[in-house]
Amino acid sequence: MEASLRHLLTTHDIAPTGELEPLSGGDSAAVYTLATRQGRVIVKHDDPERLRGEAEGLDALAGTNTSLIIPEVLGQAEGWLVMEALETQPANKQDATALGEGLRQLHGVIGTSHGWHEDNACGLTPQPNAPLADGRQFQRKRRLLPLCEACFQRGLLDSALRRRIELQAEQLESWLPDAPGSLVHGDLWSGNVLTTPRGPALIDPAIYRHYPETDLAMLTLFGSPGDAFFEAYWNGNAPADWPRREALFQLYPLLNHLLLFGASYRSGVERSVTLLERD
Repeated sequence: MEASLRHLLTTHDIAPTGELEPLSGGDSAAVYTLATRQGRVIVKHDDPERLRGEAEGLDALAGTNTSLIIPEVLGQAEGWLVMEALETQPANKQDATALGEGLRQLHGVIGTSHGWHEDNACGLTPQPNAPLADGRQFQRKRRLLPLCEACFQRGLLDSALRRRIELQAEQLESWLPDAPGSLVHGDLWSGNVLTTPRGPALIDPAIYRHYPETDLAMLTLFGSPGDAFFEAYWNGNAPADWPRREALFQLYPLLNHLLLFGASYRSGVERSVTLLERD
């Protein structure tokens, strides 16, 4: 065990009783479980700034006091993050309902602008969060256009598809109403949702304030949380243009996947753009 991790554990009165055991699933960080006298903990080793952003995001989510379970941050320094290990179990319909209710509570935490007080990261991709008052401008200037340009510069988008994305970004004011920024998890794919005996839990946030559909579209990108989730989340108030919003807010994570993992995600990007062009 590295001296910097031992020092962090000692500083926070965490006494190891075993060695680090690797866990699978991290795209960027090395993730381990560690037995201690206080119980098992999760240990992550990664870029210090990314881990600092993750720790801040977890603390911010926990501070909303929703019904969602957020692992407690136990210590963070020098490229190490130590947090509570959560017991997991298979999900059922009641868990989907609880997730919908909890996410609705989270998105009810409203800010005065879209963005965050500092930048963070979504996976390995730096995520600019400088606040803007208008959510359409934030989506265009902080999300779609920077990633579109990055993908184009790496040869992952041709000029025609690049222009189609730019055109959709430029036209947001024509159909998407402005709204106050909700607190969002920011990277809410299904792998970042755990089911615990205490209820649904969220991990690995890339937190900021934006349209709540940011999280919903990410949840449906590689599957669906199911009807019970949406019934609980919408609570009878589903927006009529949800399919169009879903296509829009899936475009950013698809561009991010294209940038990180390559050309296999180009068809998904094009599919989302095509859906936006139809309306």
